[in-house]
Amino acid sequence: MGPMIEDDITPVFLINGFLEAGKTEFLSFTMEQEYFQTDGKTLLIVCEEGDTEYDEELLRETSTSVVYVDSLEDISPDRLTELELLHNPERVLIEWNGMWNQDDLKLPADWMIYQQITIIDMSTFDLYVKNMKPLLAAMVRNTELIICNRCDGIEDLERYKRMLKSMNTKCDIVFEDEDGEIDEISEEDLPYDLSADVVKISPEAYGIWYIDCMDKPERYVGKVVEFTAMVLKSPNFPKNYFVPGRMAMTCCADDMTFLGYICKAKEARNLETKQWVKVRAKVALEFWQDYDGEGPVLYAEEVVPAQPVEEVVQFG
Repeated sequence: MGPMIEDDITPVFLINGFLEAGKTEFLSFTMEQEYFQTDGKTLLIVCEEGDTEYDEELLRETSTSVVYVDSLEDISPDRLTELELLHNPERVLIEWNGMWNQDDLKLPADWMIYQQITIIDMSTFDLYVKNMKPLLAAMVRNTELIICNRCDGIEDLERYKRMLKSMNTKCDIVFEDEDGEIDEISEEDLPYDLSADVVKISPEAYGIWYIDCMDKPERYVGKVVEFTAMVLKSPNFPKNYFVPGRMAMTCCADDMTFLGYICKAKEARNLETKQWVKVRAKVALEFWQDYDGEGPVLYAEEVVPAQPVEEVVQFG
């Protein structure tokens, strides 16, 4: 699981989600898998008592000790270090309480989160989006994988996917119903025509395009797209490059992010930051250091001044 672990680091696997999302079932299933077996001991810290108990035999077979904690104070770095001395584990699993803000989790200096997985019960997801968006955002912000279960009968999964991706553009998202994994949206459902010579992306569809292009770049490689955006320039960009993008609200009004892809254009040197432009560009998938790897890089065919778009980006 994950990279090689240094001897003096205690690896932490964090599973989060709101109550009854299915965290315990997921962790129990994972502990049964062969790849999860290690020679050493595992410490499982459970931050809320759900309806599902861990099977005593499974805990014994996997050399796992369980510690239940009732409050955030019980998992201060000092208390966690005590638990480590007491149980001497090779690794730690934490089943996080979704009602605690994950930004408040402080780990001992030699503990390191190696993997974070978020479990979301889609049958109650709307409720949490309406009432607890900041908690949800803290939970999703650093996760690598989001498993959305209980998707049976839910129509617009793609809208939820965009909402989650807007909080964390790099994570993988898996939807499951009682039969297992569900396939993703098809191209026909997108609000623009990918088969057109120039794919015209309306201001309303910008968020959908941004996330879909990050998620499935292969759909867009070689295509010419056209959209209106604001210019961002930086002395750190190579000559002739700028980022056309838009401001998006990912969680709440004071949590704004600029969403855009790097673009090479002969017009770049004459552009000013915050100026509005209409960009027509061909999409490529290339290594770019700000992406920490490959990502969409735009090659402009034309960049011309445009009227500002007042609204912030929506993902719905």
